[in-house]
Amino acid sequence: MNAVAGAQPRSDVLRPTLSAEQVGRLAAAGRRRRVEGGETLVEPGHPTSRFYVVVEGRIDIVRPAAGGDEVMLAVGPGMFTGELNLLSGRRGFARIVAGEAGEVIEVDRDPLLAVVHADGDLSETLMRAFILRRTELIARGAGDVVVVGSRHCPATVRVKAFLTRNGHPYTSLDLDRDPDVQELFGRFHIGPDDVPFLICRGEVVLRHPTNQDIAVCLGFNDAVDQAQVRDVVIVGAGPAGLAAAVYGASEGLDVLVVESEAPGGQAGASSRIENYLGFPMGVSGTDLAGRAHIQAQKFGAQLLVATGATRLACDRSPYVVETACGTRVPARSVIIATGAEYRKLPFPAWARAEAAGVYYGATFLEAQLCRGEDVVVVGGGNSAGQAAVFLAQTAARVYLLVRAEGLSASMSRYLIRRIERHPGIVLRTHTEIEALDGDGRLERVRWRNTRTGETETRDIEHVFVMMGAVPSTAWLDGCVALDHRAFIKTGQDLTPDDLAAARWPRARAPHLLETSRPGVFAVGDVRGGNVKRVASAVGEGSIAIAFVHQVLAE
Repeated sequence: MNAVAGAQPRSDVLRPTLSAEQVGRLAAAGRRRRVEGGETLVEPGHPTSRFYVVVEGRIDIVRPAAGGDEVMLAVGPGMFTGELNLLSGRRGFARIVAGEAGEVIEVDRDPLLAVVHADGDLSETLMRAFILRRTELIARGAGDVVVVGSRHCPATVRVKAFLTRNGHPYTSLDLDRDPDVQELFGRFHIGPDDVPFLICRGEVVLRHPTNQDIAVCLGFNDAVDQAQVRDVVIVGAGPAGLAAAVYGASEGLDVLVVESEAPGGQAGASSRIENYLGFPMGVSGTDLAGRAHIQAQKFGAQLLVATGATRLACDRSPYVVETACGTRVPARSVIIATGAEYRKLPFPAWARAEAAGVYYGATFLEAQLCRGEDVVVVGGGNSAGQAAVFLAQTAARVYLLVRAEGLSASMSRYLIRRIERHPGIVLRTHTEIEALDGDGRLERVRWRNTRTGETETRDIEHVFVMMGAVPSTAWLDGCVALDHRAFIKTGQDLTPDDLAAARWPRARAPHLLETSRPGVFAVGDVRGGNVKRVASAVGEGSIAIAFVHQVLAE
């Protein structure tokens, strides 16, 4: 979600001044009105529904604080309010107050979005400012939620990762380092056993919150009408789903994305992707997903987060996507982009070890847990290679365990070279984890060479698992045809028996990427035969939209 400000001073990109012509175009979408000094225009915690351009006077963007209100941004004539919540309609973080008496242009959210869609010149200016203002809020921790936990606690990292991947600013307090924590314990009647906990909007305390608890408290989904019949519902917000959302919304379709956690999918947990077209210096999965999410919102797509799909009712028209929060979202067409999950380690006793030392992603947040310590990365694909190289920057030593005899068959050459040349990465081929041990948390790892039978035990508290892929298709419950590995069959891979079993109702054959149900498509890692690359997933997401148009026209 980071943006490039170029050579302009920081204040200029955060507070750009519109030309008289640009102000006139915005005035045509809104209304002029007088404001009095000290008048509150927007209260924090309310849905973001209005945008203001200052004609005369000054507007202050104020962050309420215990020690007194803090003016985060002051905008004068020709300047404007707003940040990314104007696109999503989520609750605002700040109070907007008239610092001086004057005149403003007030534009409601829907007319403003229409301007962003249609006016390329204004869109560039507004979007750049909105993105940079959100980046500034994140950098300053100027949100409406406080996370209290420990940097040594994986559950705390999970909460922070959820907020970070959703682009939501927050303040973090660490039990081990922040003296203010003890005062919070007394004020909110909580203790160390409640960690991690969140203080949401300054009043609601969430103890050991789930991602869905956080989404509900912060109102992530409040602006989404879940009963509305959509042109297309996209299930999954990885690269394939986000690409479909961008292309679908930009081409005028009413798009809703349903995502169980946060935008990005497996790619969103990648520390750095260096072979994606157009990013010669590489891009983190979080940044790539954040940019795509903003782009989709710019064109009008909506995102329902922290509530995945639990069932597809495919025996009716329109189709209905049932979600974990109990809603039923009707759709004229559906794109399944639920991706695949890394295989779990085969140790039932450690099924919940994600909260005690076993991780399925390697970002900056996870890297802080194991700084200066030895870690294990399991897997031989690009994700494992990226994780090993990234973690080696801060870990004492990285043990990379692969079952094959080498990396050349499954990993990009540039990663292999870095692994071979890095003194802190130890490659173990023909190797599998044999046992995990610890008292309540991971403390030791034992692995075995499958050729020689030799075992090795190390005192290691962090294991990053990135091996294989299990498609996220169980929720479909027989609605579409699957192959022998439970990936979704599409297009020419569908046999006459598959179509007969699904009672295919069309005279035509299924389109490319279409499943055994007309108007239901599968893209990305969940689809059988998919190439496991980010660029491939993005391509499939965009191609599917072309076929959605054809289906809707039938």
